[in-house]
Parts: sequence; C-alpha cells; structure tokens
Amino acid sequence: MSDTAEATRGRLRRLNLIMILPPVAVGGTLTVALDAESWRDAAVLGLGVVAGLVAFVSWAAGGPARVAVPCLVVTAGAWLFGVLVAGSGKAVFGLTVAGPLVVPRLHRRRGAAAVALVAYVAVVGATRFLITDDDPRDVLIRYVIVPAGITAVVTGLMFPNKRFYDIVHDLEESRRHEAELAVVRERMRFAGDLHDIQGHTLHVVKLKAALAQKLVHHDPGRAEQELREIHTLVGDTIAQTKELAYAQHRLNLPAELENAKNLFEAAGIDVHIRTIADTDSRTGELLGQVLRETTTNILRHAQARNVQITLSESGITITNDGAPHKPLPQLSGLAVLQQRLAADGGNLTVDQKDGRFLTAAVLPPPGPQAQEPR
Repeated sequence: MSDTAEATRGRLRRLNLIMILPPVAVGGTLTVALDAESWRDAAVLGLGVVAGLVAFVSWAAGGPARVAVPCLVVTAGAWLFGVLVAGSGKAVFGLTVAGPLVVPRLHRRRGAAAVALVAYVAVVGATRFLITDDDPRDVLIRYVIVPAGITAVVTGLMFPNKRFYDIVHDLEESRRHEAELAVVRERMRFAGDLHDIQGHTLHVVKLKAALAQKLVHHDPGRAEQELREIHTLVGDTIAQTKELAYAQHRLNLPAELENAKNLFEAAGIDVHIRTIADTDSRTGELLGQVLRETTTNILRHAQARNVQITLSESGITITNDGAPHKPLPQLSGLAVLQQRLAADGGNLTVDQKDGRFLTAAVLPPPGPQAQEPR
C-alpha cells in the first residue's frame, strides 16, 4: 500500500475515533452501571467494555490483528459471565464492538465467521433458560433476540465499511499509478523531442562532414563553408536542447521547410515545395516534426533523387523516390509521431510502393479560435 493511501485511511479512522469513541465509551459505562449488582459484576462487565474499546481504538490505528484474539476472548467471556452469573443482557456490549471490527478483516471465510459470531451470542444467551425460571418470552427477547440482532446488524454494517476503506485504497492507488504513468509519458515525450532534435542534427553533421572531407582538397572554399554550417548547426542544436530542457522549444514550420530544402540540395536531391495554405502555430509545430523526421529518414534510408513536399492548412505530404524494393521498414520515429497526431485527432500514414515512399500527415482543420491574426 502506498504512503498516500495509508495516510488517507488513517485520517478516516481517526475521524471515526473522534466521532464514535466518546458515545461508545459512554454507552459501555452505562451498561456496567445499570446491570452490575456487585463489585465482581462491575469488574467483569467493565473488563468486557474495556476490551471492546481497545479493539475499536486499535482498529482506528489500523492494526486490530494484534489484539483481535485477546479482545474477542475477553468480550466473549464477559458475555458468558453476564448471562450465567450477573444476569445482564447488556453484557454483550463489548462483543458487539470487538466482533464486528474483527470479522470483516479476516482474509477468508468472513461470512462463516459472521454467522458463527451471531450464533455464539444467541447460543450463550439461550443458556439463560437453564438457570432461571423467569418468563421465557422475556428471556428470549432480552438474552437471545436483542443481543443476537444487534450483533448481526452491527456486523453487517461493518462489511460495507470495510469495502469503503478498500475503495479509498483503490482510488489512491489508481491516482498514484496515473501520476507514475504521466511521468513516464512525459519522459517518452521528452525523449522523442530530444531524438528529433539531436538525431536529425547528428545525421546532417555526418553528411556535411563527409561532404567537406571530399571537398577539402578540390574545393577548399566550399569545404570551409560546410564546416561553418556544421558549426552553426551544432550551436543551434545546443540552443534547442536547452529550450527543450526548459519546455520552451517550438518548431517553426517555415524554418523546417527551408532546412529540409537546403539538406536535400546539399545531398544532390531535387526538391519541390508546394504550399497551398498557411498553417497555425500548433498545426505547424506538429507538421514540422513530421517533416524533420521524414527528412532524416530519406537521407538515411533512401537513395532519393527527387522529393515532393506539399503543404496545406492542416496537412503535409512528402513523397520521394529511391525507396528500397523491400518490405516497409520499421520507423520508430514516425510511429511515435503517429501517436502524437492521433492524440490531437489527426492521422499519419506511410506507404511504400514501386520504389516511392509516401508520408502523409493530416490534422483536424483549426477552428476560429486557433487562427492566428495576420
């Protein structure tokens, strides 16, 4: 059990202790005062009441198991003494407190234990017929029906009380699990964003470094330009990583389009960009993530010569040739983005056919409140 759930249950039990213990203690004192005819009777009946109160206080503290058996034995003995010696039908008081607190907490056979408790009260009360010539109807009511009925009612009420505490525990556990799940989701989101930023950059750095290495002897000026771009790209990535760490990172779709265009051209790939309509900031951020991940995949997995990018108000379509003639590869980055778009009511589809690869992302059209003023 979690600390939070146990603390909640402890507060509820303390509330019961404050509200119920005083009237229970007063009631027990009155039963002893009204029925005890001697100091011996008062001592035994009082011991039964005290045992019942100890069981209640221990239950409120969350640990009746340690005193359950002693309290049951003492209260059961006080009831037997009250019936056979003191002539007190109220001697069952302690047993009606201790028994119903212990029975519902048993791990198994709780129903049988509840029946046994009520049966014990009734059988012990019925032994009064063996030692008295009082009116049988009065004996039946005073020692059998009323004590057994009270015990049955109180025991029956404690079962839903036990269930209530179990529900509180389950709710607290559910809340704890939800909090843990939220942390895991946030870590996965952060890991995905970090992969989008640094994985893309590292692949581009690798590509540009290889290009600079080829040009260093034939075209030193172009090689120097590539190295400057690598330096700038690494600096931008460091800044984006810091922004991500402080939850400030936002992708800019026009910048991502320009970056993708430059990368494809640097790799010798013809790129055609068609913009049908502008997007709002939220849609642009998600579509920018799709474009960034797809650009990385094309540079890494395809031998593309042509790339077509079509941008609409709520979607983006990217097609490229040079896809391998084999089953669709497992693209973990796009799978994560597919989940993100689905959470926003969108859809991400990928398809590979006849050497061409298609990536299409569609989001619900933005409402009037999402449109940014121009």
